Amino acid sequence: EHSTEHIYNEIAYPLVEGVMEGYNGTIFAYGQSGSGKSFTMRGVVDPSSQKGIIPRAFEHIFESIQCAENAKFLLRASYLEIYNEDIRDLLGADTKQKLE
Repeated sequence: EHSTEHIYNEIAYPLVEGVMEGYNGTIFAYGQSGSGKSFTMRGVVDPSSQKGIIPRAFEHIFESIQCAENAKFLLRASYLEIYNEDIRDLLGADTKQKLE
């Protein structure tokens, strides 16, 4: 019943704020096939209220970096899928390649 905007603001926003302070952060989406995990993480472009957690987090992080003074940042992100005991990096060059 909630928009991805609401979910981001309530759950992911505080996590990303912690990441900007130097802590590691993980968002773990778990559930059966068809339950909305991918939609919640990726969302859709239009309407903008349905952008997913990942694009919102990237916007949040890069806006924070632009506003920061006298600081260096190292950003590493992964979007892993575990399905039938196979792991794939959905942000990698070859999303079909299985990871060990």
